[in-house]
Amino acid sequence: MGIDINQTSFDAGDYQAFNNALQLNLAALGDLLANPGFGAGPGSLGSELEMYIVDARGNPLFRNQEICEAAQDPQLSLELNRYNLEYNLTPYALHNNPFASTEQEMLEKLSAVRRVAANFGGRIVPIGILPTLRQSDFGAHCITDRKRYHALVSQLRRRSDRFRIDIDGENPLQLEMADITLEGANTSFQIHYRVQPANFADTFNAIQLMTPLALAVGANSPTLFGHKLWHETRIPLFKQSIDTRQVDRYTWNVPARVNFGQGWVRRGALELFTEVARIYPPLLPVCAASSPQGDIEAGRTPALHELRLHQSTVWLWNRPVYDDAGGGHLRIEMRALPAGPTALDMVANAAFLIGLAEGVRAHINSVLPAIPFGIAEYNFYRAAQFGLGARLVWPDSGQSGYREQSVCSIVERLLPTARQGLDSIGIAPDEATRYLSVIERRLQRQQTGASWQLARLAALQQAMPLEAALHRLLEEFIEHSMENVPVSEWQL
Repeated sequence: MGIDINQTSFDAGDYQAFNNALQLNLAALGDLLANPGFGAGPGSLGSELEMYIVDARGNPLFRNQEICEAAQDPQLSLELNRYNLEYNLTPYALHNNPFASTEQEMLEKLSAVRRVAANFGGRIVPIGILPTLRQSDFGAHCITDRKRYHALVSQLRRRSDRFRIDIDGENPLQLEMADITLEGANTSFQIHYRVQPANFADTFNAIQLMTPLALAVGANSPTLFGHKLWHETRIPLFKQSIDTRQVDRYTWNVPARVNFGQGWVRRGALELFTEVARIYPPLLPVCAASSPQGDIEAGRTPALHELRLHQSTVWLWNRPVYDDAGGGHLRIEMRALPAGPTALDMVANAAFLIGLAEGVRAHINSVLPAIPFGIAEYNFYRAAQFGLGARLVWPDSGQSGYREQSVCSIVERLLPTARQGLDSIGIAPDEATRYLSVIERRLQRQQTGASWQLARLAALQQAMPLEAALHRLLEEFIEHSMENVPVSEWQL
């Protein structure tokens, strides 16, 4: 999804050619999906971990390119801002202990990149939003020198010269930015789940339905510039930081490029790919040298370059992914969960979300009539805002209608469903127990990464000024995170 490009400016001909190529890509994808054998193969779990680089004082360190080059690891890549990196972790087959394998690889990769970063005076932190960020850490000077990022910034600025941030909370935050670099304040743990095309719609809907629950119990981004905001401040910040629209509540508005979706999927993956191609104008209209037909004539699975590039510029919280590897397959990318606090916590969040989705998938079409899509979207934003304190709208089993309930009571009732879901895809009982017990313990202790940060910051502020408290908070976070002890056990 992070395909690089070779140009930064475009003319009308580029946009026309790209739109034409998009239609050819969609037609080719439709032909692929009509083939009963397309995408067949074992399910798998892959992931991407975004990270901060900080200096000895806990401030962002602008050295991602140097660290990436020194690491010489093809799985390590650059992000938009010069103090962010991303690991593309190995995909594991579902029968190969995928969650435990991901956790172990994450620990090994973090250890390795930390050793490299230390040579540049840096430290690596997996955290949703760095608490020590300053407004001076954003702007043109912080953009990673890569053509894709320069083009993206330029294209979005052509559509708006101001990006307004307005987030409520204990200390509301309002400000305007002249570029999109605040998007780089958000780091996440993104899960890639390979699914069979025939099951795509039901699996995608189940993931959409259950994402608010995983978001509430996994929250880890409660502050920005010292303001105590949402438990998952990443959710409104990401949306607003690249929103070029001039929204008017009294007229129609184009959907934001960062959103929860337009409705439940009714037919399959092609519906979602077509929706993105038809709703959103291209930002990076760069065409490939080969066409889908040319790939097919050469005996290759079509790359669908233009469709994949376009998909990478529309940031749905759950989005479809086409990959031409292995004869072609489909994945669902889950983007809502934050980075951190620990490798164990992140993998537990993934196991919980996938377990819930698989546990409900078999009867998802009897569940969805009780939850209009607007209610699911409402739940998503309330979970982000209040974390474990959220009250979501949820149906009562076997009864008509739905009512507002605490997210903790919903999660507690559905933990057996998550276990059943993991069992149904072949996850070993001891592996399921390890990760679901992390979620259960958070409920018992009423402690997530976000609630720990907020409580610890409040205590520190009683003894020191806010800036010092934020830096001390980060140091304690780093210490606990490196120990890989789940956040539910962190002391206050």
